[in-house]
Amino acid sequence: MHYKGTVHKVGEHIDTDAIIPARFLVTTDPERLGANCMEGLEHDWVKRVRPGDILVAERNFGCGSSREHAPISILGAGMNVVIAHSFARIFYRNAFNMGLLLLEIGDEVDKIRDGDSLDVDAEAGLITNLTTGATIAVPPLSPFMRSLLDKGGLIPYVRERLAE
Repeated sequence: MHYKGTVHKVGEHIDTDAIIPARFLVTTDPERLGANCMEGLEHDWVKRVRPGDILVAERNFGCGSSREHAPISILGAGMNVVIAHSFARIFYRNAFNMGLLLLEIGDEVDKIRDGDSLDVDAEAGLITNLTTGATIAVPPLSPFMRSLLDKGGLIPYVRERLAE
């Protein structure tokens, strides 16, 4: 699991209604949800995002309701990884269940600025800021969480296990 992209940094306590407002919850289609990602934070925010870019947040990202649409919208916008100081617990689990990688790095988030270029090696547990040269070590994912992501989330993982 290796990712490289431009950072789109957001602040603290970004709730799921900011990630994907309730008025867009009429679908679970990732592309349609992705087109409105972060619409509750800033109109047309997602238009700056390119496939492979990386979302970086301050404290408590994903707080609020437990809607699965929030991680789906991030994936649909073309971002496969979110790095944050910390995550709301239910969002953390929903994200992995939907196939979205989250990396919690605490105060190390201050080493990353909007527009920086990052290289993320999740298996090695290393984030490299290609803009500044800073490196951040992160705990490696458990084998189970890695397999969830490899399969694209909980449902594909369970389908494959049942087929075995």
